[in-house]
This record gives sequence, C-alpha cells and structure tokens, in this order.
Amino acid sequence: MLICFGLSWPFNIAKSIRSRTAKGKSIWFEVCIIVGYLCGLAGKFISGNVTYVAAFYILDIAMVTTDLVLTMRNKRLDRAAEQEETV
Repeated sequence: MLICFGLSWPFNIAKSIRSRTAKGKSIWFEVCIIVGYLCGLAGKFISGNVTYVAAFYILDIAMVTTDLVLTMRNKRLDRAAEQEETV
C-alpha cells in the first residue's frame, strides 16, 4: 500500500503540470504528507537505523515538494483566471 502511495506522486506531478489548475488539491494535505515523511526520516536517523529506505523518504519528500510548488502555481493561475472572468 505504501509503495503505491509513493509511486502515485509522479502521476500527481504530471497531472498538475498538464491541468494547470489546483481544483481538488489541498496545500495543507501536501504539507502534512511532507511533515510525515520528515518525521519518518528523522525516526530513521534518531534510531540509528539508516538504510536504503532513507533514500525513498528523500525521494518522496522531493516529489511531494515539487507537487506542492506546482499546486501553489496552479492556485495563482486559478486566481488570475477568476479575475479575468470578472472583468
């Protein structure tokens, strides 16, 4: 299950790039996911059990952060489109 969740991020990134809209996305959800991955990574370092899994945490953090940046960009594009519609 977690593997599927981690593998879904490249698809989310591609969707964010193509759609150019943030409808149906939550910035706070993505922030919570990043915090969760950071806690998992910190747990690996605190326990001294740093294995190859740490690389997956870092990769997932990078992908979610990329999607977060795209979501913020798309929210800005949505606001601009709404302003054009009202003019």
